Amino acid sequence: MVMIGQIYTYNPSQIGTYGKDRMRFELGDVMVGGGAETAALSDGEIEAMLAAYPQKWKRAKLALVESVCRRFAYEVETAVGPLKLGLQARADAWRAMHKELKAEAGSFSVPTANSESIAGAPYFNVGMMDNPRGQK
Repeated sequence: MVMIGQIYTYNPSQIGTYGKDRMRFELGDVMVGGGAETAALSDGEIEAMLAAYPQKWKRAKLALVESVCRRFAYEVETAVGPLKLGLQARADAWRAMHKELKAEAGSFSVPTANSESIAGAPYFNVGMMDNPRGQK
């Protein structure tokens, strides 16, 4: 079912610039000919995440992959007579991409708390919540 207003396009000549087409290329979501039947993300979804994280390409990419993982989470293996659909494999591929991106994103977006990286006095200290002007 294609919802009104959803557009699915891909232009391989535009993958040299950071934008919707490059994101589709990096995610492997380039089969847009069938609309929602073949593409995991609409142009609007990709463009919305790129706008939400304008200087954070990998964060936008992670948000898109998380969205697809949630959508595909319910897919299961199905067999009807001789027809077998291995839908779980598609979900597993997106989960693997999510795991890889999450590990990569964690390495640059979460500050370390080791003592060598903290300069100066410790942030927390004894008595820091004491109020000298408070009532005794």
